[in-house]
Amino acid sequence: MDVTTLLIILLLGAFATYFSGDKWAPKVALLVGLTAFAGAICLLSQYNLGQEISFTKLWINNPKIYLAFQADGLALAMLLLTTALTPIIIFSSFGNTYTNAKAFYSLILFMSFAMSGTFLASDGLLYYVFWELALIPIYFIALIWGNGDAEERKKAVVKFFIYTLAGSLFMLVAFVYLNQKAGSFLISDLTKLNLSSTEQFWIFMAFFLAYAIKIPLIPFHTWQAKVYQKAPTVGTMLLSGIMLKMGLYSVIRWQLPIAPLAAKEYMNVFIGLGIAGVIYGSIVALRQKDLKKLLAYSSMAHVGLIAAGAYTLTLDGLRGAVLQMIAHGFVVVGLFFVAEIIFRRYETRKIADMGGIRAQSPKFTSMFMILVLASVALPSTFNFVGEFTVLYSLSQVNIWFAVLGGTTIILGAYYMLKMFQHVMLGETNAKIFADVTFNEGLSLVMIISVLFFFGLYPKPIMELITPSLENILTQINRFN
Repeated sequence: MDVTTLLIILLLGAFATYFSGDKWAPKVALLVGLTAFAGAICLLSQYNLGQEISFTKLWINNPKIYLAFQADGLALAMLLLTTALTPIIIFSSFGNTYTNAKAFYSLILFMSFAMSGTFLASDGLLYYVFWELALIPIYFIALIWGNGDAEERKKAVVKFFIYTLAGSLFMLVAFVYLNQKAGSFLISDLTKLNLSSTEQFWIFMAFFLAYAIKIPLIPFHTWQAKVYQKAPTVGTMLLSGIMLKMGLYSVIRWQLPIAPLAAKEYMNVFIGLGIAGVIYGSIVALRQKDLKKLLAYSSMAHVGLIAAGAYTLTLDGLRGAVLQMIAHGFVVVGLFFVAEIIFRRYETRKIADMGGIRAQSPKFTSMFMILVLASVALPSTFNFVGEFTVLYSLSQVNIWFAVLGGTTIILGAYYMLKMFQHVMLGETNAKIFADVTFNEGLSLVMIISVLFFFGLYPKPIMELITPSLENILTQINRFN
């Protein structure tokens, strides 16, 4: 299977979904999503057989821009995350009714197409095109089908769009400068450049602005909570489960290998920023009264730890960051879906208006509890593997980084269990909480199965990503 086939499936699937009409759009979108996941599995099988999965063809002569895609272990891991979560997110939306459903579901697939392209692209300008394309569908998904007051929603979405676009422009300037040096945008050429420490510093910072906004890291996080709250749950799942991973992935794929001297010189600063996000996100999450906003700040705390692990420039740090990216993708999608299930019955996201669900729906309570425990990295869950590996890498740099980063476990356990207590226990809400439907239960069971399977047996993913991360470390250490 050619690496471009999967992208074509998603792109043509987006058009097919739109032209299928509102009635059939959800089913067609789900079928396309499952087909794309099957395509990713085919690529994985080819990779495991030792076949090189790449595609390179000259696109524009002057400057030289290539349609260049490459699926190594790292890119495949992110591609599998994207194509696995896309059908789950689509399937989870079947309990809702959307006006102009054909446009809604086609935008989801187009966003999946753009994010997949971002993970696969090995030409800098092509990567930038996909990076920006992913903004368009989430902008309209949040603006048109979002929650709450239309004017507030518009302000939140426009702020997110402008912030992200502005940061990306710095990255584009960096790519143009690198192209003048290398005569190419191909990552294989960019990582061979012998840039001075000053040049690397400015390139590093240009990339950092784009990635810090997307992840987000403090103080570039101000757009996140409002957009997560105002976007429909499907949009929030796409943002938190997959889109923010574009920034984390890009740190490892593009920023660190191209500007390793700057990464090494300022390593402690950027690890500190990541850990600051852990502590800040956790403290702010403690004070939230809205369930989606609490989960948004919880997500910010987790990705701060992931970023800190990546900036350790160690194999354990990079590996732990990737493992935690994948684990966080599944658990955060599950938690936001739980919030959506509760909203469908209670029509509120205020934690104070909830309670007593356990007495009415023990099955749902059990699944929610598992997701909460996975979020706080209970041993035997996927999140534990990632967080432990990241904290271990931080201890190799400085034991105090590991101690401060470890507060995510303590603070996370406190605010997540406190939230669970208020939402699920206590006095019963006046409204009846109907038990989960088959579709809702199946979506949650699929997510929980992944979290337990890779929590107990992470070896397949570790073997998939380790060779790619070792190659990236070799590029980072080429100036030693």
